[in-house]
Amino acid sequence: MTERIHANLPLMSSAMVKIAEVLLDDPSAPLELSITELADRAGTSAATVTRFCRQLGYPGYVQFRVGVATDSGRGAAEDDRWRAEMSRTLDPKDSPEDVSRTLLNAHIRSLRATASVLDLAVCAQVAEQMATGTHLDIYGTGGSAAMAEEMMTRLYRIGVNAHAWGDVHAGLASASILPERSVAIGISHSGRTKETIEMLAKAKASGAYTVAITSLATAPLAQLADAYLLASVPDRYLHPADLSAKHAQLFVLDLLYLLVAQHDYADTVARIAASADAVAGHRRAD
Repeated sequence: MTERIHANLPLMSSAMVKIAEVLLDDPSAPLELSITELADRAGTSAATVTRFCRQLGYPGYVQFRVGVATDSGRGAAEDDRWRAEMSRTLDPKDSPEDVSRTLLNAHIRSLRATASVLDLAVCAQVAEQMATGTHLDIYGTGGSAAMAEEMMTRLYRIGVNAHAWGDVHAGLASASILPERSVAIGISHSGRTKETIEMLAKAKASGAYTVAITSLATAPLAQLADAYLLASVPDRYLHPADLSAKHAQLFVLDLLYLLVAQHDYADTVARIAASADAVAGHRRAD
């Protein structure tokens, strides 16, 4: 439940945020409070609580309470130390085991949160555009440039005319001459990277179907694009540029890749086999 709340916070109204704050402070509150009592504690209405539950994917408050009860039952069976590790940040004196546990939790929570907020209908729509388009530009700077390069390499192997741009000058040049039925993807964890926004805006001005992969629906990059996909990082265990953010982005990109691959599966398999055979001579024999 707390993972769903963290993942959906950017999409909530101010009234819903009040409910979220109450539940993050006391996750077991729904087990003791009626819908009216929870609304009173949050300073909002019962109708807002119902909308809050639906925002998290529950049909109503009753189903929400069942979900909380399930979480509580699962948590009661866990080791107390493990529960403590789920929300702690790294300390300079942490052991390698502590660091490993904290990182694992951060990465797992990022993947789960991303999976819970991804709009699969939008994913399918974006993949269809990618599979049938004439040209695909992927923009990203810094760490996001590495994500763009990885995606370009994988898509190119299955027949997508993909190009990754991490340099803003080269990216703007490409975006300005995109052919008809082009697709452009901008990757930015914050959604506020100026260079990525500029490249995606230029692509949109050229008539491309634009997609943002970012962590916030309210970010400028998401607001600019024709469609956006959220790669969510619910808790900042480390620096905002922690690799858990990259894993969330890779999850979104890998999902898109597989959906594109499904579009013409036989051709995908043939192309992968041909490219694998081409480099087979550069691998040592077992």
